[in-house]
Amino acid sequence: MTDRIQKMYDYYVKDKAHHEFRQPETDKYRYAVKYKEQGLCDTDRAVYRLRDVLNEEKPVVFPDEKIVLLRTVRTLPEIFTEDEFKEISSKHYIHEQGKVCNICPDYTNLLKYGFAAKKAEIENKAEEFAKAGKKEEAGYEQALISTIETVQHFMERYAQEAEKSGNDYAAVTLRKLINDAPETLAEALQYLRIIHYCLWCSFNYHNGLGRFDQYMYPYFEKDMKEGRIDKDSALELIEEFFLSLNKDSDLYTGMQQGDNGQSMMLGGLNRDGSESFNELSDICLQASLELKLIDPKINLRVNKKTPLSEYIRGTELTKVGIGFPQYSNDDVVFEALRRWGYDEDDIYDYTVAACWEFIIPGYGTDIVNVNGMSFPKCVIASINKLEQFDDFDALMEDVRCEIFKESDRLRETAANVYMEPSPMMSLVMNGCVENGRDVSKGCKYNNYGFHGTGIATAVDSLASVRKYVFEDKKLTKEEMLTAVRNDFRGNDELLNELRYEGPKFGNDDDRTDEIAVKLLDWFADALEGHKNDVGGVYRAGTGSAMYYIWQSENEQATPDGRRKGEQFAANYSPSIFTRLDGPFSIIKSFSKPHLERVSNGGPLTIELSDTMFRNGEAVEKTAAFVKTFIDLGGHQMQINAVNLETLKDAKLHPENHRNLIVRVWGWSGYFVELDECYQNQIMKRMQLII
Repeated sequence: MTDRIQKMYDYYVKDKAHHEFRQPETDKYRYAVKYKEQGLCDTDRAVYRLRDVLNEEKPVVFPDEKIVLLRTVRTLPEIFTEDEFKEISSKHYIHEQGKVCNICPDYTNLLKYGFAAKKAEIENKAEEFAKAGKKEEAGYEQALISTIETVQHFMERYAQEAEKSGNDYAAVTLRKLINDAPETLAEALQYLRIIHYCLWCSFNYHNGLGRFDQYMYPYFEKDMKEGRIDKDSALELIEEFFLSLNKDSDLYTGMQQGDNGQSMMLGGLNRDGSESFNELSDICLQASLELKLIDPKINLRVNKKTPLSEYIRGTELTKVGIGFPQYSNDDVVFEALRRWGYDEDDIYDYTVAACWEFIIPGYGTDIVNVNGMSFPKCVIASINKLEQFDDFDALMEDVRCEIFKESDRLRETAANVYMEPSPMMSLVMNGCVENGRDVSKGCKYNNYGFHGTGIATAVDSLASVRKYVFEDKKLTKEEMLTAVRNDFRGNDELLNELRYEGPKFGNDDDRTDEIAVKLLDWFADALEGHKNDVGGVYRAGTGSAMYYIWQSENEQATPDGRRKGEQFAANYSPSIFTRLDGPFSIIKSFSKPHLERVSNGGPLTIELSDTMFRNGEAVEKTAAFVKTFIDLGGHQMQINAVNLETLKDAKLHPENHRNLIVRVWGWSGYFVELDECYQNQIMKRMQLII
């Protein structure tokens, strides 16, 4: 890290001194009443909101910056009044906040052309639609033109501020980029920062960065060949860009700081079978290794042919304890995307939407987290009818029926979705300009993804019933039901046996693992063949997001020894009560299901003691461990290097651990800033570290 980057790190991350420029909190409905009185349609309101927010912004430029832009407006405004949005909500399914979110733009739609050329293209389309009598499409093109002009005006204001601050470098760059496409790596990074910044100001959140090392590589390669940069100066630029992603992240929409979707994908197979991991990919890993920041979240695409050296490079990053990289297996994901109808040309460009759900940049408006199915809920519904079943097979058949019923219910709720228009996002999504159609109305892929929560709790519960009720007959059906319905009160001996001695998913026990195979297959079966209301398919997944908290907090006790309200495991992971036979037993168990059928996203998450990373040999062994899971057919994985004693001290003395980072589910955050429920769950997970 150069002195310049160190000073920026101290200013933005350590001291957070830039917060002094932030304006006071404002009413989030400050423009909605005016928009209503003006009789503006929702598209025009979205255009006006971006204009009004950017006009509110007070440009801040420091003399030594090469990549500028700083949020000073704390509160993004709504475009509807509360009453208006209630009316919309009464007629539509509202996903999250009703915004276009959790997708990945194709930034090259602007990077390659620049604003002037893109504006000229849109003006031609507007004229074409007008001549054809397509007033709605022509009007939408005008909304896109207004959006570009708003961003250009904002950039001019920033260029003027750069001149005032004495930063001629930034002033020249900004003035060029007002109209022209970037030509150098530095210009491309500044341009990307502008686009990404304006998407957030449009209230489009969780905007993935996509395959950053692929679309930025041409600028890097050209600069290297022409002698403008070397690897050291390229690293400095990438580190400055990474820092820029952390300036405002505490203002971004999410469950907590860190849950903001600023994920980038590195590497992956080309269609000819070659690896795309390149020099810039490695520089990104090095930048993340040196900065140790929660953004951007690094994802690595790997496959059976990926060399161990690439896993070692990733494990060096894991070692510093920031919860990534996350690994995605091209061999499995390609097959999953083919099954769901994605075009062959598109699957090779897949990335993650925000946390870990797979999506195609620029083409995917999939709602990848439209809802979450609780496996324990389905199992509990069947367990409560336990006395009706003569054998375990009958119980399992009822569980299958419950999974189908719950899947049907979820499909029925996720229909007639309303999302606010976003002309800004439409500029970086394929087909919007060409068709005069807003991104909120869908693009090429419009599939819905369902999380699958608590798989380990469900599997362990069923395995316990099979063992203790139907096979060993240690408990009668009535005794098992009484125990779980009474939350194991007065039955500590049974509670401990079920928790710690019963069969568990994750110990490479074929009979137990086969239950997981069936449950996940049934989940996929329940969704397969159905179309959603916008013509897309439904994608089953193994992720949990926040559902492992929400869906467990009021759920009754389960036969695996989990008491009422105790949390499920996060994502695709062993139960927090599992006594593990070792790390390899986990990856053997969790690679047995047909994961290509449930690859909406959701990594096997494993905590390893940070003592396992203290020398090069240990790092190599951990890298080999990750590679083994991928080679066995695992779809997605994240490894966390943790220290339980450090977390305990952080709870007691948060002032001493402000920069302690942990992996939460699909994102990393500062431990001391998390809500206590997340802190406690992470600590429980880490009591089972290997």
